[in-house]
Amino acid sequence: MKIGVTGANGFLGYHLVQSITWLTNNEVVAFNRELFDDSNGLIKFVEECDVIVHLAGLNRHESDEVLYQTNVNITKALVDALTRAKNNPHVILSSSSQESQGNVYGNSKKKARELIDEWAFNGDGLSTGLLIPNVFGPFGKPFYNSVVATFCHQIANDKKPQILNDSEVGLIYVNDLVEEIIRIIDDPNSLKRENGVAKHIISPQKRIFVSKLLDLLSGFKEIYIDNLGFPNLDDEFEKAMFNTFRCYVPVNFYPKLYVKHTDNRGAFVEIARCNTPGQTSYSTTVPGITRGNHFHTRKAERFAVIKGKARIQVRRIGTDQIINYELDGNDPSFVDMPIWHTHNIKNIGEDELVTLFWINEPYDPADPDTYFEEV
Repeated sequence: MKIGVTGANGFLGYHLVQSITWLTNNEVVAFNRELFDDSNGLIKFVEECDVIVHLAGLNRHESDEVLYQTNVNITKALVDALTRAKNNPHVILSSSSQESQGNVYGNSKKKARELIDEWAFNGDGLSTGLLIPNVFGPFGKPFYNSVVATFCHQIANDKKPQILNDSEVGLIYVNDLVEEIIRIIDDPNSLKRENGVAKHIISPQKRIFVSKLLDLLSGFKEIYIDNLGFPNLDDEFEKAMFNTFRCYVPVNFYPKLYVKHTDNRGAFVEIARCNTPGQTSYSTTVPGITRGNHFHTRKAERFAVIKGKARIQVRRIGTDQIINYELDGNDPSFVDMPIWHTHNIKNIGEDELVTLFWINEPYDPADPDTYFEEV
């Protein structure tokens, strides 16, 4: 299928587009925000799509009026294009669990959903309104997308978060939300519908008080940043939270030098102190050869250079910026690989390169979570 995603450059949009591109056989139709002001261009976009996932909108704005009108007006523009187009794509709209709270954001999302539902009802279309709880995950914008993004940014950068209201929040990991959206794309009839319209309430993966969330993330800092170890990753929610936290660690944190203990016998270096199962391995690489060029969507991985000279390159999927790290086994050091970042390692020295690898999941050919992409 051809799937259009409005708001493709936003937090949820990025994850949805990359997941459709890499994890399904469907095709993403290009969209840019300027199409909301180009009625003919918007009609052409609609006519290319079998499915449209409408994510575009504002989460916050200093003006309540701007927030409300923006979310409603871009949806009106989309409905106008849908009405004039020669096809009837399935439209999936991201609304919010805040619909029932009576605030400006919730009201704007509810109105947008009602506009799409009215189009579907009157034109024999198909619409799905998703009532989504708070979403967290890698690359969320601090002070905008979620309290998780804000806390991760502050803690990873040695700033002290403040709790203004220690309430319980319902959270869902962005990967799990994207998986549910893709399931609905593939099987829209799995939802109960009335005249083509469905309202789907997505339950949070976890309910947690803000103070407990802060404790969890602060614990990650102590284990991971302060002591260079890995927390227990058996719990799926905590693993998702840790993978989120890792993406806020400053780029210049790496390469991280190990503590090297030497005496008349030689040297000893502790590679990783782990509170979780995993797989440890090593490779040798001859000069000039590059290994890797792949990424993971859920795995935590460490590259430790203990002999030779290496260049590690890292690039976030969907972006062009390449981060380069140079490591020397004379001063053993490591770089950890964030999820959704393709990475490689090259021997740039004249001698054999020896690299130790630790990853939290043993390799499973039936479910490898390894996607090849040149850095």
